[in-house]
Amino acid sequence: MKSNISIIGVPMDLGQSRRGVDMGPSAMRYAGAVERLEALGYKLHDHGDISITRPDKYETGQAYKLKNLLQVVEANEILAMIIDQAVEKGNFPLVFGGDHSIAIGSLAGIAKHYDQLGVIWYDAHGDLNTEETSPSGNIHGMPLAVSLGLGHEKLTSIAGYTPKVKSENIVIIGARSLDPGEKELIRRKGIQVFTMHEVDRLGMAIVIERAISYLKPRTDGVHLSVDLDGLDPSEAPGVGTPVIGGMTYRESHLAMEMLAETGMITSAEFVEVNPILDEKNKTATLAVGLMGSLFGEKLK
Repeated sequence: MKSNISIIGVPMDLGQSRRGVDMGPSAMRYAGAVERLEALGYKLHDHGDISITRPDKYETGQAYKLKNLLQVVEANEILAMIIDQAVEKGNFPLVFGGDHSIAIGSLAGIAKHYDQLGVIWYDAHGDLNTEETSPSGNIHGMPLAVSLGLGHEKLTSIAGYTPKVKSENIVIIGARSLDPGEKELIRRKGIQVFTMHEVDRLGMAIVIERAISYLKPRTDGVHLSVDLDGLDPSEAPGVGTPVIGGMTYRESHLAMEMLAETGMITSAEFVEVNPILDEKNKTATLAVGLMGSLFGEKLK
């Protein structure tokens, strides 16, 4: 991986309905993310946290079906610009969330630098809803659809182009909670998904090997998006939308270690850490441990 890392915090909780995930970047820094990566020999450029505009309480839900649409768009435009500049400098963008709506800006800033950007979506959810299919109107359930060019124009046009990624360049790992509209879109677009059924039946090592074999010949860079709710709530309790039956701590470290060995990952984000719902910062500490494995930390 590149030796220079640009860290960008996005204290966003407007893409969903539960407060607290805006403290995720601070929780991961408090858990020693910067020190962990510096100890591995990386040079860090910490851009701090993006300033998030809070919606006026009277306008929330008034103008659009999508919750806090204008504020989510504003934050993601800023994130896309910062990431674009980081990639231009040759740095590895590492984003601390924040809810998963921030992936819209991450991919918007990254994808313009690749002809065939791949995406590994490590998540309990598909995040493939649109305004029409979403049961909630929460934008954190839409970033992958938006990046495919599907959804509200204000979201799909962030950074001035669409789509950001192609459906054949996406791999979802750990899915176990998909809405009907997402299942239909996965079938229609032929998106590669390894649900928890495949993880249980095949084992994480084979799932990651197949994901690598699938993406390596068709992509020139891979963005890794890690939603901490991909892990089982017993391992990662501090998330807003926990789904029982998720990936284990050890499976997740193995996944990160195997991805690190390939050198394929060119950008990453860790999202949905909610310290208010956590136990003694357990989930943020876990996220930092996964970062260590992704960036080459070894036991021997």
